[in-house]
Amino acid sequence: MVLGLRSAIRSDVGRRRTSNQDAGATTGRLLIVADGMGGHAHGEIASAMTVSAFTEMEARLPQDLTDVDLAAELSATLDDVTERLTRRAGEEPDTRGMGTTVVSLLLTGEQFALAHIGDSRIYRLRDGDLTQLTHDHTMVQQLVDEGQITAEEAAHHPRRSVLMRALSTDHAPEPDLDRIDILEGDRYLLCSDGVTAVLDDEVLRQELSSGAEPEEIVERLVALANEGGGPDNITAIVADVVDPPDEASLGLRTAGAAEEFSTSN
Repeated sequence: MVLGLRSAIRSDVGRRRTSNQDAGATTGRLLIVADGMGGHAHGEIASAMTVSAFTEMEARLPQDLTDVDLAAELSATLDDVTERLTRRAGEEPDTRGMGTTVVSLLLTGEQFALAHIGDSRIYRLRDGDLTQLTHDHTMVQQLVDEGQITAEEAAHHPRRSVLMRALSTDHAPEPDLDRIDILEGDRYLLCSDGVTAVLDDEVLRQELSSGAEPEEIVERLVALANEGGGPDNITAIVADVVDPPDEASLGLRTAGAAEEFSTSN
């Protein structure tokens, strides 16, 4: 069985930011969210360039991905982004130090190929159970892994957003790459930390299992994050695994900085 997607994307500046440094995109087989690094120069450029490189990669891949080494393709795309960012920083010195997180899923028909750097996240809802499929590359998560603090303490730690890994001009990318088996009826959430800094896993589980369509859920997640203070940019993709693929989800849709970038660059 070759499965497809029914997806929706939404991005919002939030309540406390003046610009949206998040970027995202969906196609019939690619889902991606990138969060430009806060406190760094021109994070919106880094996130938009990352999304652009991934959508270009997806567009040039063959329809049948059976014999394609997707881990190599994803790694090469991340290397390509790093080169683009470095070149841009060389041309425009005020962009030096820009960077971004990235989470992406590429559909093969029976699996997802996953790529992840940073603290944006991917969740799967299956049979009512919510599973986080990514592991945050943050200083606080490292402290949790080492047993120095609890997960509850990490959620409120003042340095919870300090990244240990990101996509940037400073060093070669160190992504987590994986393959995820999929089932019809699975629901996936890709989001920036503007969602997870406000909404805990139980709220996410309730919203994702509500029975609402993806478009309704992304709108609801943005609204809830803003109601909780909207401290950061907010981006969410919700995608259902369906058979047959949803025709309305086949084209390229962009959001946040990727939408602005695609029309002005």
